[in-house]
This record gives sequence, C-alpha cells and structure tokens, in this order.
Amino acid sequence: MKIAISGKGGVGKSTLAAALALLLVRKGKKVLAVDADPDANLANALGATQEELEKIIPISEQIALIEERTGAKVNQYGQMFKLNPDVSDVAEKYATKINGVSLLELGAIEKGGSGCACPESIFLKSLVTDLVLYKDDTFIMDMEAGIEHLGRATAKGVDLMLIVIEPGQRSIDTAHRIIEMSNDIGLKNIRLVANKVKNNIDEDLLFSAFHPQQYLGLLPYSEEIRSGDRVGISALDNINEELLSRFEHILKRFEEWKPESGNRKTIIGKEN
Repeated sequence: MKIAISGKGGVGKSTLAAALALLLVRKGKKVLAVDADPDANLANALGATQEELEKIIPISEQIALIEERTGAKVNQYGQMFKLNPDVSDVAEKYATKINGVSLLELGAIEKGGSGCACPESIFLKSLVTDLVLYKDDTFIMDMEAGIEHLGRATAKGVDLMLIVIEPGQRSIDTAHRIIEMSNDIGLKNIRLVANKVKNNIDEDLLFSAFHPQQYLGLLPYSEEIRSGDRVGISALDNINEELLSRFEHILKRFEEWKPESGNRKTIIGKEN
C-alpha cells in the first residue's frame, strides 16, 4: 500500500497521514511515513516526544551522507556526481520510530533557482523512488501542495494520490492543480478527503467542486485535534469515537479499493 497525500497548506495533510499511519500500525502493519513537506509537521502529528523531535535530522541536512553517496560536495557548482546514488539502506538507518511508525523527514533544499539539479535533489529523488518502487513497507508520504517529489517512474508505484481539501476556493483550486499535475506524470488514481467540514453549506461547496463519490470520506472541524496539536499529542489521542470512526472509515474504503482487491479503477482523471 503506497499513498501520497497532498493539498493546500494547512488543510490537515499531516493529521490525516498520521492518523492513517497509526491505524495501520494498530493493525500490525509495518509502516514507513515520509514527511516531504518542507514545513514538516508529521512527527508532531504522530505524537513525537521532545526527545524524539530533537533526534530527527532531515535527510537534506545529512550532508556527509549525501556527499558520500553522490560523490560530490554540497553547495559547489560545476561538479560531476552520481545520478543513481545508493539509497537502499537509508530508511533502515535514518528513520525515527514514533509510536510504532518509522518516520523519515526529507527536509527542504536551499537553491537559488528552480529545477535544482544538485546532489541533494538527486539524492532525495532517488530515495523516494527507492521507497515507492522497491520497499515492501506500507508507505505514506505527506507532501507539500504539489507533486515535486514524484516523477513518471515513481508514479507507477503509488497506489493512490489522496488530496485533502477544506471548504474554500483556494483549497479547491489547489486540488484541481494537483490533479492536473498528477495526470501529467501518469498518476491517475486520485481521491479526496474533505476536512474541517462544519455544516451543509461546507458540504454543498465541496460537492459542487467534485462529485461526492470522489471523496473517500469527510472529516468534521475538530477542536479536539486543534487542542491535541497544541499540547503535542498524536492525531488519534484525545479524539472522540465518532471522529476515530471517520478515520477508520477512510482507511477501510481505501483497503476495499486497493489494487490487490482486483477492483482498481480511475477515480479522477484519464483512464489507464
């Protein structure tokens, strides 16, 4: 099971990614979660302690590792470096275990212009490709508002692009852009999760933008999650049974739909 989660900043991507990861661990799955959003929040949503947070070093900041594997110095131009560095052991050696979930933070790449073809960028893209295509772990990637870390080859290994959307035109517009970009690289299995839904007006807005059947589930606006985030507990702690059942329902719907069930189909976008 390989899931990429995207959406506009602040819509609750990390909360959903953490909730799904923790639920899968409870079911006995080996889960690897990857925080690919430069504004990393997944560790907090998983319920990391302060001691665990201090141990996390984003992969983009593992300078010695990147230089060793790519054969090039970071922040130096005009170098030759390996385009396919060895990344096969990175998850095992550098992931931090948080409440049973193995977490990797990719981190941000400091670059002067777009399309950075630097050792850090090549290393991170090779790592994501390895995790998606060659690792057997259940894989959940919390992405920024786009698909920067995915390419055409990687997209073939992703079972689902899950877009979190909240009631608001900017969130809806971002979802449309992500769908277009995903289709461009051949990732056509896309579904939505509505978050922070307060009333029928919110539902009507979201259902007018995308058909109700395109949603895996709807999550209500939750003060419990907000208060939990303030005190540093996981997305599943301190929530009521109804909200927990909503997360479980989203996971159940995906598991019923996943490729192994034999009924995989395009949800949004072009046919395979």
